[in-house]
Amino acid sequence: MLDGILWLIIQVASGFYNLVYAITHPSLWLDWSDKQSLIRFIYYGGSQEFFFVIFAVLIVLTAVGVSRRIILWQVVRCFEAIGNVVGRIAAWAGLLMVLQQIMIIFVQRIFTQSEISVGFGTSFSAEISWWAEELKFFNALVVALCVSYAFIQGSHVRVDLFYAGVSRRSKKIIDMMGAFFFMLPIAIVTWMYAWFFMWRHLITPKVSASDKLELMLRKARIVKWNVETISFSPSGFNAYFLFKVLICAFVALVFIQALAIFYRSLLELIEGEESDAKYHDADGNSDQNTEIQAQH
Repeated sequence: MLDGILWLIIQVASGFYNLVYAITHPSLWLDWSDKQSLIRFIYYGGSQEFFFVIFAVLIVLTAVGVSRRIILWQVVRCFEAIGNVVGRIAAWAGLLMVLQQIMIIFVQRIFTQSEISVGFGTSFSAEISWWAEELKFFNALVVALCVSYAFIQGSHVRVDLFYAGVSRRSKKIIDMMGAFFFMLPIAIVTWMYAWFFMWRHLITPKVSASDKLELMLRKARIVKWNVETISFSPSGFNAYFLFKVLICAFVALVFIQALAIFYRSLLELIEGEESDAKYHDADGNSDQNTEIQAQH
């Protein structure tokens, strides 16, 4: 037990040290003209060291935020703003998906063409099958990047078998525990593997979550970019590496949203009912927004 506590203390302390070292030595992991720098970025992006850097920052943020709640409210506003902005932009992919499907039908069925060209000045041409498969990417954009936005706006389906009947205080505790024990661990574990899964389709030789830094650095001399350009049908959409990027973006948004839920629930629990929906940027008609602003 004591050994575990001591190990945790050492790792958190190392997190502070690693954060300062990374900030003061950016060329060691951001200068991608140096292949070893690229390898360090890949390794530490999904490493235990990176986890404890984030963990150490959150410890300080939570401690400071509880004593000065206005700081923690600003963090909540920032995190929710990220989800809202990304989601509101990505939601337009749904419209693009519909318009592109209409274009495909007209070009293929009415004009009997097998290829579509678009562009202003410089045009891009691809066969109908490419454009048809690209619709999957638009759908993935909406699913992956609107997840936090939908949560903030209360658009997710909830099964309130127990939640609806408990007190306000219990609801806040349930929200905190759900974010802390379910959302955050799942996001962390998924990130550790999704990060390397993405890079396995961007560079060669392939990297793995089980690789040690020393082994990866030895591979650095033969590392080269090898962006995945396969398609699952002849002349089909050939940028499937973008789906791997979206997985990481999805997990990052879930992690940020979990923190926003935890901190908002904690602050609302401490401050009482008058803080419910405080600073909540909700979509809706002007009457609803006016009512929310009047309450705060």
